[in-house]
Parts: sequence; C-alpha cells; structure tokens
Amino acid sequence: MPQASSLFTRLEYRLAEQLFQTRWLPRSPRTQRLTMHLFQRCAEAGHTAALSVYGNMLFQRGMTPQDKARGARYVLQAAQSGDPEAQYQAALIYEHGCAQYPRRHDHAVTWYARAGEAGHRLAARRLAEAYRQGDLDLAVDEQCAAHWQALADYPVYRVEAHDSPMH
Repeated sequence: MPQASSLFTRLEYRLAEQLFQTRWLPRSPRTQRLTMHLFQRCAEAGHTAALSVYGNMLFQRGMTPQDKARGARYVLQAAQSGDPEAQYQAALIYEHGCAQYPRRHDHAVTWYARAGEAGHRLAARRLAEAYRQGDLDLAVDEQCAAHWQALADYPVYRVEAHDSPMH
C-alpha cells in the first residue's frame, strides 16, 4: 500500500503543480484553495518537492506566525532531503532570520554551498558575492569568489527536484 500511496501523492503533486502554473485557468479563490490543499496533502505525506514549494509559500505568505514557522520547518525538511531550491530558501531563512530561526550566517553559508554545488545558480552567485564583499562573516577571498562565480555562470541544465516526475 505505501507504493500506491506514494504514486497517489506524486499524482496529486503533479496536479497541484499544473494548477499552480497554468495561465489559462482562472485564478479563482476556489482553484487557489484546491491547489494549496493539494500541496499541503503532499507535503504532509513527505513529498520533498511539495515540502519545498508549500513550505516556501507558507513562509513567505503565511498569515500567522504559526504558518510561517510551519513553512520554515517544511523548507528545512526538504533542504535536508537534498532539494536545491529548498536549500537556497533555507539559506535565506538563516541569513535574514525569523522568529523561530534566528540569524545564523554559518548555517546560511552551509545551505548556500549545498544548493550551489547542486546547481542552484542564485545560491552560487550569493556565495561569490559574499566572498567578494566579506558578507556572512566570511573573509574576503577572491579565489573562493571566483569558484562560486564559475558555478553560477556554468551553463549546464540540471534537473531540479521539482521537474522530476519521480518526486
């Protein structure tokens, strides 16, 4: 039964993703509620990409501190599962801090590095900038800045976790 449940969760996620990205479908409150409900169900089932997407939505747009905290937990759970977008979002959470997760530049650098190594260009760009300017409690280091800038500029298409039909 877990396999059937996993298949159903993946199908629900694909439906939610299609509803979220479709431009021709009216953006009615009903459609938005359905989309959010599907993302929530998938996140609660442990679907990594749903944890990342739904967690980020809750963290960015949540109405209550509890929603924002739950969103941050979902993002961090997806980041720990290896989702590059969630790793980037986790780095932002730690760089800027929030009620539940205070600023921790050491954690931010770790998450930026994981995301950058996984091909997340914005994460690599942020580290390049941080090494150039001495941000995030890092020493100015042109060699490290050049390394991260090269990763940010690397023109390779990498499949993100959200694009894979297996997630």
